[in-house]
Amino acid sequence: MKPIGVFDSGVGGLTVVKELIRQLPGENIVYFGDTARVPYGIKSKETVIRFSIENILFLLEQDVKLICVACNTVSSVALPIIKSHFRVPIVGVITPGVREAVYATQNKRIGVIGTRGTVKSNAYEKQIKQLDPSMKVVSVACPLFVPFAEEGLLEGGEVLSIARKYLKPLNKFGVDTVILGCTHYPLLKPVIKKVLGKDVTLIDSAKQVAIEVKRILATEGLLNTDRKKASHKFYVSDNPEWFTGLAARFLGAPVSGARKINNV
Repeated sequence: MKPIGVFDSGVGGLTVVKELIRQLPGENIVYFGDTARVPYGIKSKETVIRFSIENILFLLEQDVKLICVACNTVSSVALPIIKSHFRVPIVGVITPGVREAVYATQNKRIGVIGTRGTVKSNAYEKQIKQLDPSMKVVSVACPLFVPFAEEGLLEGGEVLSIARKYLKPLNKFGVDTVILGCTHYPLLKPVIKKVLGKDVTLIDSAKQVAIEVKRILATEGLLNTDRKKASHKFYVSDNPEWFTGLAARFLGAPVSGARKINNV
């Protein structure tokens, strides 16, 4: 059975892979992390589009049936363009999270946290307003959350202090729903929840993306119902040892055999 393809600029997209494995245990998955060219957030739109097309071409060589763009930067600046270039279904991380947030909010005040690039793009706010123009949105960049997640600094006084500083505008704005607009951020859910309070709903885009992928595969008749053990393959453009070390933290299980490729 053809696999699902997933790509990201690095390791954050593994939170999406984790959800895909949980919700679609029978599906084979091929993951590509562009570790040689991370981060994408500081690159120009043209460069992000070029990298994305190269990544998709690699995944198509693996004969994937659907591609999941597990990168907020690509989803925010390049998705409409790359979708128009390929016939394979392509799912980004923004739209599924936006839909769930608009559905979940009670007071129509939604917060978005992400990298500087994602926040600057206004992609979340635009899509929220398209769905419901009456929504009020506040977006906040949380740049240190990515290195915290990658270094395993998920709790403690320093992390809590930074989280309070970053998330203060959201509390002040009175949001009741917050989109985790970066695939690294689910690892920091406990500290984010602690700062925002138990009454604020956190929207994990990874979960919503997996639901969307399942829906598309079912609609297209591509869902794998075979109960044989699924295969999960991991490719990177650089430093497979670094990737393998971090992957265990993001997936909650060890990864073996991440392979370096040289054609992107």
